[in-house]
Amino acid sequence: MSQQTICTNCILPATFPGISFDETGVCNHCQKYRGKKATGEIKKKYEEKFLDLISHEKRSSTYDVLMAYSGGKDSTYTLDVFVNRYKLRVLTLVFDNAFISPKAEKNIKKVCAALSVDTLFVRPSPKTLYRIFRTAAQEELYSAKTLERASTICTSCIGMVKAIVLRTAIEKEIPFVGFGWSPGQAPVQSSVMKTNASLMQTTQKAIFGPLHNIVGDVINPYFVTAEQFAHPEKFPWNIHPLSFLEYDEGNIIKRIKEIGWEKPDDTDPNSSNCILNAFANHVHRKKYNFHPYVWEIANMVREGVMTRDEGLEKIEPPEDQKMVEYSKEKLMADG
Repeated sequence: MSQQTICTNCILPATFPGISFDETGVCNHCQKYRGKKATGEIKKKYEEKFLDLISHEKRSSTYDVLMAYSGGKDSTYTLDVFVNRYKLRVLTLVFDNAFISPKAEKNIKKVCAALSVDTLFVRPSPKTLYRIFRTAAQEELYSAKTLERASTICTSCIGMVKAIVLRTAIEKEIPFVGFGWSPGQAPVQSSVMKTNASLMQTTQKAIFGPLHNIVGDVINPYFVTAEQFAHPEKFPWNIHPLSFLEYDEGNIIKRIKEIGWEKPDDTDPNSSNCILNAFANHVHRKKYNFHPYVWEIANMVREGVMTRDEGLEKIEPPEDQKMVEYSKEKLMADG
């Protein structure tokens, strides 16, 4: 990908859907960006909103937060923030997608022990997951807009994660659900938001339908039920604090190393927990001619939490073919 085909301000390429450039080469998304100063003011308001909720949204539950924990860099730091910055009682939920990096598994155990948090592992049948991911690598299961944000494989996986986390929080009456979304993955405006049952029901259908067509009723236990949707008052608040806190990757890694986290050497540059990610990225780039992480990283460049050169380093290195082939061969096995 040559420099001439990329926005001169962020890293979005000319192949990204719906993109346009002005005479200086700046893309339409950068032109509409409000600016770092305004975002900083908003961030402060959202942390204050969360602090206010902490003091009022207490229930009889044993836990304050159900944390979707992958063992990756951002979710590890988010877990630390919930425990040590906000002094909350956290239950971590780890969704084993059959492709968790062995190094990430070690990180999960060490970090949860260091922070004294309980962990719930959800391990679907590998055969079920392999069938879903194989189909996701071959077919277009979701809307074109969805594919601007993530690969079909990742969308399938995270769709199941979101659903099982929400269902578990409802069942256990946990008031907050925590995610380690980076500032590039989700806007600050959604960082402290009450889960809208009607909206979630629509969102779930978009994921559940294609996955149910692939594997049938075996996925039902991972999704919110009709009965649960009928009680919106039981739905938790979604919290992703990295959107309203200072985000510095160097400082984040420095801090989580103090609680036992080690950077994996068995994942691609865009993941610190999943060995399937390299193959998912490869398939997406081959099909659509742009990197599935480019939207997220471009947002981070735009917000000033990552330099443009750092963003380019995330998406421009040549693919590790051994890693792509390893995850592909594992995926194509019977499970």
